[in-house]
Amino acid sequence: MARDTRTKATELLTVRQVLDELGGISRRTFYRWRELRIAPACIRLPNGELRVRRDVLDEWLEERAEGAAP
Repeated sequence: MARDTRTKATELLTVRQVLDELGGISRRTFYRWRELRIAPACIRLPNGELRVRRDVLDEWLEERAEGAAP
């Protein structure tokens, strides 16, 4: 069971998967957020594609929840 949790936490999401999880925001909005440094941290693969770790996205979303502690 611990392995499943660890695998899920380190899952690498594509930009498309992140966009879908965020309610279908546009790719342009996501890249604008990256320019403004407000997007979740990304990993750039050797082929130039971006990935976002599942745990990083979950933490990023939690930080933006209304009523979250500063």
